Amino acid sequence: MTPDERREALEGIAAEVRACTRCRLHAGRTKAVPGEGHPDTEVAFVGEAPGMNEDRQGRPFVGRAGDLLVRLLATIGWRREEVFITNVVKCRPPDNRDPEPDEIEACFPFLRRQLEILDPALVVTLGRHSMGRFVPGARIGQAHGTVHPVAPTTGAAGALAYLMYHPAAALRSTDVERQSYEDAAGIPAALLDARGRRAAGRPAVRPTHHDAGAPPPARELLQADPALDAPTLF
Repeated sequence: MTPDERREALEGIAAEVRACTRCRLHAGRTKAVPGEGHPDTEVAFVGEAPGMNEDRQGRPFVGRAGDLLVRLLATIGWRREEVFITNVVKCRPPDNRDPEPDEIEACFPFLRRQLEILDPALVVTLGRHSMGRFVPGARIGQAHGTVHPVAPTTGAAGALAYLMYHPAAALRSTDVERQSYEDAAGIPAALLDARGRRAAGRPAVRPTHHDAGAPPPARELLQADPALDAPTLF
């Protein structure tokens, strides 16, 4: 697909999302939030669900959590317009509660189709509900800042997943905020790994963990080789 063809296909999905009544969340929404970003990017950021500001504007990550995401991207020289940003669930749950499993199941086909069109090399999961779809069984407290293979059933066949805390969690905890900045520093190395493996036709990496003797988190790979500058996205 050309970028224009991808953009048109993504807008077609967005129109379906805005008209969707597949689950109970549609009844309370102001605006659905399909997602947005560059149609030719190599990196997709996937959060959990829209909040109050997102529901009002119909755009992902436009509140305080979005401001923090922009700052995290800036630390590696990226802008939000250069990536694709979306959520597992496209409508705001009441009172910002966690999305229910049946709501995630009803909405996930939209995300899968978006990822099939984007064909990203790297999916950055933001929060445990996003992480749970791409790396089932992982625990965010141990797995943040690590790289994992992505199941083809997610729509991102051949991609790697890089796991991060949700920015909203970082706003509630200075420790999580510090860890989020550290993890953000590892995104470029994760992209370089994903890009290299895709070019070589190699399988995705085995999951990495913080356990002793295990491969280091992606941020450490970048720090270990100063020649690995933050890659551009196009």
